[in-house]
Amino acid sequence: MARLRKKACVALFLFMLFIFGTMMGLRTLKPSDGFSDLAPGLDLMPMVGDRLERRSGSSHMAVSPGQPSNTKTVLSNSQGDRSLFYDVHIFYYAWYGNPQVDGKYVHWDHVLVPHWDPKIAASYPKGRHMPPEDIGSSFYPELGPYSSRDAEVLESHMEQLEAAATGVLVLSWYPPGLGDDNGEPTEDFVPAIMDAAYRHSIKVAFHIQPYKGRTDHTVHENVKYIIDKYGKHGAFYRFKSGTGRALPMFYIYDSYLTPPEAWADLLNPSGSHSLRGGTYDAFFVALIVEERHKHDILAGGFDGMYTYFASNGFSFGSSHQNWKAIKDFCDGNNLLFVPSIGPGYIDTSVRPWNNHNTRNRVSGRYYETALQAALSIRPEVVTITSFNEWHEGTQIERAVPKKTVTRLYLDYQPHQPDLYLELTRKWAQQFSKEKEQWLM
Repeated sequence: MARLRKKACVALFLFMLFIFGTMMGLRTLKPSDGFSDLAPGLDLMPMVGDRLERRSGSSHMAVSPGQPSNTKTVLSNSQGDRSLFYDVHIFYYAWYGNPQVDGKYVHWDHVLVPHWDPKIAASYPKGRHMPPEDIGSSFYPELGPYSSRDAEVLESHMEQLEAAATGVLVLSWYPPGLGDDNGEPTEDFVPAIMDAAYRHSIKVAFHIQPYKGRTDHTVHENVKYIIDKYGKHGAFYRFKSGTGRALPMFYIYDSYLTPPEAWADLLNPSGSHSLRGGTYDAFFVALIVEERHKHDILAGGFDGMYTYFASNGFSFGSSHQNWKAIKDFCDGNNLLFVPSIGPGYIDTSVRPWNNHNTRNRVSGRYYETALQAALSIRPEVVTITSFNEWHEGTQIERAVPKKTVTRLYLDYQPHQPDLYLELTRKWAQQFSKEKEQWLM
């Protein structure tokens, strides 16, 4: 009897050892080993509007580069599922160049902009920056003074945008042959940006800049050009408006430079060259800087307004304390209010006299305060200023510590270079969750 009990104990011990070993082995398996946190037979499907669907026995639907889409997708990678949020838009700049790709530095050698008052200007340095050690930024990019046309750089940017969960890249755009005062034309490079965005399921909207000679008539032609050339691309962004139509969205920077009467000719249904109701109808968002601009935007026939600037208090529109009043005005007039938030602001590398508008990052706390201010007014869409506007220090792109003989750059320490990408993803997820509750 004692012998049988001994054998039973040994057998029980060996059985328990087998179970323990099996469980430990399973725990070491990674998602890429074929295991999923989804129940059997369930797949994550694209999301229309704000509600993600789980459908039994279904497969992911692919979208070709030539097929428009306005869905929220879930992307699979080695780190697990990562969603993109298409109600989080981020401003993007493709104006950088370097000798290896472009034959010279572009924008990294930015000129020191003089103050408009000659007496004040006399107190500050003149000239331009001398890359690669001295660039037109208070921070230094992890990728160095890169070229926007570098395929590896572009791929890295899309990976970073994906890591940040920002679903819509808002591309700073100039018509063919035109550029900003310190750069070169970039329209020929847009197809590469669209293709790269598509590979990462990122959408692209257009941020029409105030080029020389811009009027309501030239913007009419710009809109036709963009929709004709990119409207069928899989990365082209369409916003589903209150009418239920999915329309291209255009942000118009410095829209106040054109009188509201002229915009009304373009954007009101009865305008002399109206875009409304036809092939080139779109959702147009104007920039609000001063308080009076909200009335001009309404009179001009715009569909919404955004604030752009990342410096809280710099303008009426960019002041967090004014967002609720602006949102109430927009709600009362059937307009979309799109607050713009940023991680900080410092442009003294290109405007050395403008230190009073600097907003310190405080290890991410400034950013989180702005994010919470935006969340508190329950917006439908939020914009982030910016992914890579290095001159104004609003970038969330990865930056690294850098010290040269003449410069000591700011950085994100004691945090890692991807701090602001992680904060953006964290907040975008929270925004999406709370928005679903608002809409219930």
